[in-house]
Amino acid sequence: MANNPVTMARRYVLGELNVRCEPVENVPVYLDDTAGEMLGFVDESLGKYADAITFHLAEDVCKKLATGQFTYSLEYDFADGNDTAAASSKRRIKLSSITLVSRKGYQKPIPRRVSAASADAV
Repeated sequence: MANNPVTMARRYVLGELNVRCEPVENVPVYLDDTAGEMLGFVDESLGKYADAITFHLAEDVCKKLATGQFTYSLEYDFADGNDTAAASSKRRIKLSSITLVSRKGYQKPIPRRVSAASADAV
């Protein structure tokens, strides 16, 4: 399986945590939970000033990621250790892992005439 990198904007992936997050360096990426298999890693390989992070994952996972079939679950630690002097909403963070969560499909609505016919059959 080929390792195919996908680059996305930091703000898109990290959301509100973007301004508080330390530079991303070799952060592991998991599927659905951190107890599972590690899919690859994320880093800021485009340089210090590029506002982007690169996912280094298998080609099939990269295609799904690029088409929006995953949401992100972020695990992080506070970068300044156990210093509780600052409010937790303003403290710097360091990512410990990113989990890709598959989006749930939706069930197509049943047309009214079909639902009425199935109700008569019962």
